[in-house]
Amino acid sequence: MSLKQQQDWYEHQQKIHIAVDCIIFGFYEGKLKLLVFKRKIEPLSGKWSLLGSFVKSTEDVKSAAERVLYELTGLEKVYLKELKSYSDINRDPGQRCISIAHYALINAEGQDAKTAKDHSAQWFTIKELPELVLDHNIMAQEALDALKKEARYQPIGFELLPDLFTIPQLQALYEAIYDKTLDSRNFRKKVISFNFLIKTDEKDHSSSKKGAYLYRFDEYRYRELVASGYDFTL
Repeated sequence: MSLKQQQDWYEHQQKIHIAVDCIIFGFYEGKLKLLVFKRKIEPLSGKWSLLGSFVKSTEDVKSAAERVLYELTGLEKVYLKELKSYSDINRDPGQRCISIAHYALINAEGQDAKTAKDHSAQWFTIKELPELVLDHNIMAQEALDALKKEARYQPIGFELLPDLFTIPQLQALYEAIYDKTLDSRNFRKKVISFNFLIKTDEKDHSSSKKGAYLYRFDEYRYRELVASGYDFTL
């Protein structure tokens, strides 16, 4: 087959769009939340949706997901992980489209409110999540399931918490992920045993006069645990 014949063969094949959708988790106001926005294109314009985009011919899938996150949050080097592909034939009434979903973890407290407003974006808790377009509710739930599994085998928090935080705040994060109340004494004992927290001399007095010591992550030790894994069954 000549080069011209090869080109003609490709030209006459059915075109299928490839997209990325980002499930963006943030720990905000003591709750695990998702960032969604009002869709601006038809079909389903004005409905709540995950953040997404078609993959450009000049980029790979991961680069497309990183671009979507940067355009919305202004953040680079965000924790981003591929979830799975969604390829149901009838998933998108607009065009035949396969979406490769990714989930991201960001510190929502530091999120630029203006950037989110410009994109008509809003934070919702998992339980308050509105009906999303297409199969996006399924994506969100499966991303949460994946996050729960991940939190068991590696520490979660470096990307979601501010630089300084209390152990009760870290516990609140895990309680939000697993949607259950944890025993404070056991949680503290287990967290301290992994030696990835550095205690500072500063205190947070927002919840009591006595205050709670502020900690920061030991980034080197944290990355070690991420790479090697551990069992953080709660």
